Amino acid sequence: GEMKIGTVGPVLEGFEVKIASDGEILCKGPGVMMGYYKAPELTAEVIDENGWFHTGDIGVFEDGKYLKITDRKKEIFKLSGGKYIAPQMIENKLKTSNLIEQVMVIGANQKFASALISPNFPLLHDWCAEHKIHFENNEELIKIPEVVEKIQKEVQIINKTLGSHEQINRIRLVCEEWTPATGELSPTLKLRRNVVSVKYQHLIDEIFTNGNN
Repeated sequence: GEMKIGTVGPVLEGFEVKIASDGEILCKGPGVMMGYYKAPELTAEVIDENGWFHTGDIGVFEDGKYLKITDRKKEIFKLSGGKYIAPQMIENKLKTSNLIEQVMVIGANQKFASALISPNFPLLHDWCAEHKIHFENNEELIKIPEVVEKIQKEVQIINKTLGSHEQINRIRLVCEEWTPATGELSPTLKLRRNVVSVKYQHLIDEIFTNGNN
């Protein structure tokens, strides 16, 4: 069948797929699960009264027919103004910057979205050498105004591709690399949001305590 890079392809014959108002992918058709065995409560959580299976994935149709999965529903959060944020989509865009190795978008129940960023330290060290910026260690490096400004400029470039409510308002750099060994990433390199939130709670508080007045 036809394919489009970056999508899961067109909907198979005999299946129906629609996008709910909150962006969730719903589907119906042969082979779609009928429910949980002898568990009507669990079944009601995933299959609605009209027979649509709620996949838990967020997606869009590209060119009207190619389905693209952009996020997991459970990772989506709402700003205090009521707008939804799909963090993974924004994080993937931010990571297209060579200087951003890992990032977590935050802002649930806050007025704006922000981000914790673990930079690409080898590249950042090279950039500092080129610009004759001296530092003793990464902890010192992330506090240098020129470095923060450089990463902010990278974020601003990505912000131009985002909706106004999705744009990253504030950033905080962290001096650690995020890896499975240190716990911020899973063995399959997925972000462990709860681990990062606990570890950097002081930075999150700093962003939103000063920023929501």
